This record gives sequence, structure tokens and C-alpha cells, in this order.
Amino acid sequence: MKPTTIEALVRAICIALPEVTEKQSHSAPAFFVKKQFLALWINGHHHHEFPHLWCAARLGAQEELVEADPDRFFRPPYVGGRGWIGVRLDRSVDWDEIAQICEDAYRTVAPPKLIAQLAAR
Repeated sequence: MKPTTIEALVRAICIALPEVTEKQSHSAPAFFVKKQFLALWINGHHHHEFPHLWCAARLGAQEELVEADPDRFFRPPYVGGRGWIGVRLDRSVDWDEIAQICEDAYRTVAPPKLIAQLAAR
């Protein structure tokens, strides 16, 4: 059966990546590959009262995305200072784009061996 909820869709995307584990972090589903690369806030968090992701991101990506589309991307509290991005999930969502954002977040923290494994798929 194909996932249909936001949580199930994000989980399916993340768990499909090599050696990803899911744990609760601050009462939210969080995804790890040695280090955390993504948190999912279904009911919102810290003045962002809408479903959204916090994702690790490559250097400069946060500024590019927030500037290009501030209605969908934002600088999340706590981890925003490390370049992470916030991604709104309460609007029209392109799940292929979300899958790419999740994969990019994974690549930001995954060890080279796992990134090579992902590239070999």
C-alpha cells in the first residue's frame, strides 16, 4: 500500500536511503545516518505552526532557497545557524522535490561509503 500521510511519505523517502534509522527527537520523527539529517514537525514547532521539515543542507543552500522562495523555505530555529533549511509541507507539495531535498540532506551528513552506495543505485 502506498503511503498517503505526510509522515508516512517522508518516512518512506528517508528509510529508503542506505542505513537510515528513525528515532524520536524532541517528540518528532527524526532520521539519522550516523548523524541526524532531518526532523519532521507534523504539528509545527517554535512559532511555525504548520507541518514542516528541518533538513541538513550544503553550504549556501539555505540562503539560495529562502531567497528564491520564502513562502516555502525558511531558516529554522536552533539548526538554522548551521545552514539547515526549513521546508513547509502545508501547501502544494511536490513530493519528487521533497525526495530530492531529503536525499540532499542525507548526502550532507552521510559517510562517503554510503554516498557512493546511493550513487550506485
